[in-house]
Amino acid sequence: MSHPAYDQLVQRHLRMHRLAHLQSIASWDQSAFMPPKGNDARAAALAEVGGMLHEMGTAPELKGWLEAARHEALSEDDQASLREMQRAWDARNALPPALVEAISLATSHCEHAWRSQRPANDWAGHLPSLREVLRLQRDMAERLSQAHGLSRYDSLLDRYEPGMRSADIDRVFGDLRHWLPGLIQRVMAKQANEPVLRPEGPFDKTAQRNLGLAAMRLMGFDFEAGRLDESAHPFCGGVPEDVRMTTRYREDDCLTALMGVIHEAGHGRYEQNLPRQRLGLPVGEARSMGIHESQSLSFEMQLGSHPGFARQLSPLLQQHLGLQPAFEPDNLNKLLTRVKPGYIRVDADEVTYPAHVILRYEIERALIEGEVEADDIPALWHAKMTELLGLSTDGNFTNGCMQDVHWPAGLFGYFPCYTLGAMYAAQWFATLRRDLPDLDDRIARGDLTPVFEWLNAKIWSQGSRWSTPELVQRASGEPLNPAHFRAHLEARYL
Repeated sequence: MSHPAYDQLVQRHLRMHRLAHLQSIASWDQSAFMPPKGNDARAAALAEVGGMLHEMGTAPELKGWLEAARHEALSEDDQASLREMQRAWDARNALPPALVEAISLATSHCEHAWRSQRPANDWAGHLPSLREVLRLQRDMAERLSQAHGLSRYDSLLDRYEPGMRSADIDRVFGDLRHWLPGLIQRVMAKQANEPVLRPEGPFDKTAQRNLGLAAMRLMGFDFEAGRLDESAHPFCGGVPEDVRMTTRYREDDCLTALMGVIHEAGHGRYEQNLPRQRLGLPVGEARSMGIHESQSLSFEMQLGSHPGFARQLSPLLQQHLGLQPAFEPDNLNKLLTRVKPGYIRVDADEVTYPAHVILRYEIERALIEGEVEADDIPALWHAKMTELLGLSTDGNFTNGCMQDVHWPAGLFGYFPCYTLGAMYAAQWFATLRRDLPDLDDRIARGDLTPVFEWLNAKIWSQGSRWSTPELVQRASGEPLNPAHFRAHLEARYL
């Protein structure tokens, strides 16, 4: 059946996808391999491509095509794709091209400077460029707010977790804030009398890299469609056809990089298994960042910190880093589930991690709503870190408010997705255990196939065909239910 308007939309989005492919790889290179003196030129090039994509995605003819396509006889999949095209059109048209390019330039400069300013504890040097990023993010939030009838913060949150609102986050995080501190104390008290051996380094970076590659193979990562490199902050970028993962290494700690790789492998496998026939169209993209984080946390926490999974990791550690008692399965499991408040979010254990997210969410929402300024961040960070985790960050910017790349990169509204992802992941595994009562025994035997097959069928292959609530309902039989997350933590740690 003929649908000329929809076909025009498809061709336009495929062209944009190919340009975005190059933009994504150039952005990954900027963070991983680009020499420092290349940043100004790269920032200008990325801003130029971003401007071109914005212009292509807001061209006047798209409005007519979108309207006409609504009256064409489309399949259910094509109707879902049209829904996502309309959503993208609405978001882009709320923003003028000059603002899009200004944001790209400002975030490129701020993120690049952050890489050297963070290790130097140079908050004063970082602040001017962060102020500019915040100013532009507020401008974007205001324009999106006026276009979509949302609060300024919700308009940014909606970019990463469509349909989610700060009222929903407040309800979920409010409950978490109520019971989490007590759980942390109970777990720490229980573990206080459990002896654990620490791995003895130093650990060669090349050996750690080879260990990470072996773990990626264990997790089913396709090396013909992706690779692993090193960067200042671990991330997963690139495109579904060419996934680019990074991690960072410490010679005194072999587990941080390993678990970071396993985390990013979850992101990578999601991207590699998105519906191939829909790549290049919005419906073929990952559903949301909360769903994306549910994949990385399914790998890192649900699987990676599973007592049976330690049996699979133990021989890999011994093969690549040498024999030592700390790598024996029982001790390794204790290491991977040790709960202790710390400064660094990406190194945090599964129980204290949500406290890091709550802290960032509360600060960034106040920043976007204009209730506080960038200058206020260190004091707020110190106060909330003391309240939530009992740690002082007074004057410690490196391990405090400068530790994450998100705000320098303009990713305001992203942080809640991490803990939403942990909740989704707990719900996935509760569903898996309901459907497969012997799941834990199979994981202990090294049979991870049921997990990967379920994730592929229920999440990866679905792309953005469904709204997030419908995807969750279809995958698990119920809406997001944070009770599964609490039950998971209590079962594993108490």
